[in-house]
Amino acid sequence: MAAKATDVLGVPVHACDDVLAAALHLAQRGGGQIVTLNAEMTMAARAQPELGRAIAAAQLVIPDGAGVVWALARQGLRVRRSPGIELAWHLLEHAAVAGWRVALVGASPAVMERLQQDLPQRIPGLQLVFCVHGYQPPEAWPDLEQQLLACQPHLVLVALGVPRQETWIADCPGRSGGLWMGVGGSFDVWAGVKKRAPRWMGALQIEWLYRLVQEPSRWRRMLALPAFAWQVLREG
Repeated sequence: MAAKATDVLGVPVHACDDVLAAALHLAQRGGGQIVTLNAEMTMAARAQPELGRAIAAAQLVIPDGAGVVWALARQGLRVRRSPGIELAWHLLEHAAVAGWRVALVGASPAVMERLQQDLPQRIPGLQLVFCVHGYQPPEAWPDLEQQLLACQPHLVLVALGVPRQETWIADCPGRSGGLWMGVGGSFDVWAGVKKRAPRWMGALQIEWLYRLVQEPSRWRRMLALPAFAWQVLREG
């Protein structure tokens, strides 16, 4: 199924089953920003104009969350949920085969150090040309951005959290070419600091519950989920 541009609650999304094929097609067309949209981000985008603009400007917005998939189904568009962490890993595997230059931005210093050591061993042939943790003073970012761009990466994965990773990518001065994707907590999972929900919870579409148990402080953010469902029912 080709990617179909539509929206959920006014936030753009591309309805597509094969998100890897869509991402590689985008790379062939010169690259751009990839956003992984879930219900929480959808509600945040409605409340935060800067995030809304970043998503609207992205070249590929994939249906990451079960809520977005459900909302698309109500439009008659049946797609599979496509977790961003899985797409990012597939892109790393493709990068190793294709000889892409890869950059990693974000997470803690300890996590980034572990990824630099472990990822090339887990994905033979992976070329990490730029790696920097996210705990940088504000004055350091302009120079880091220039160093990153000088590497001319084919793939940039950014783990700065929502909305910062999306707005940082969108506003990165001089960005051109390559795939740029916000990956949230993926680096922490790959480094073994956090665990993904069991597959059975994913099948039941209750991964949000697992994340809440791991991080009780997320409960306020989780209030976006019933608000999202209510708005979809109200507007649909």
